[in-house]
Amino acid sequence: MDKTEHHGSCHCGAVQFEFRAPADAPVTVCNCSICNMSGYLHIFVPKADLDFTRGQDQLTQYRFGTQRAVHMFCKICGIKPLYQPRSHPDQWSVNLHCVISGTLTPKTRIAFDGQNWEQSIEELRAKTS
Repeated sequence: MDKTEHHGSCHCGAVQFEFRAPADAPVTVCNCSICNMSGYLHIFVPKADLDFTRGQDQLTQYRFGTQRAVHMFCKICGIKPLYQPRSHPDQWSVNLHCVISGTLTPKTRIAFDGQNWEQSIEELRAKTS
């Protein structure tokens, strides 16, 4: 699977990053409370394939529920460009809305029932085992 370099940022540009993923990487649409309210669309990227190019110190964290997912928001503009999900602890979840246009065009949309997280993650693990 060929990987392309993509670039992303928060709204104000204080936080910037680059990552490597296929040009047609799938996007996951989750209906949990925070993703639903914020319109977050997930592109999962191995941690080794993402580098901050500016402003990692401008991120602040928010945790809720199990406290395992680390939601990261820009301290200046409040946008969540990425986070460390509990479902994929070895990866970053990049917000598709924060990827600079032109290099990433997801062809597949994966629905994830985050409102029933525990059951959904067990079903997902069973499918991939």
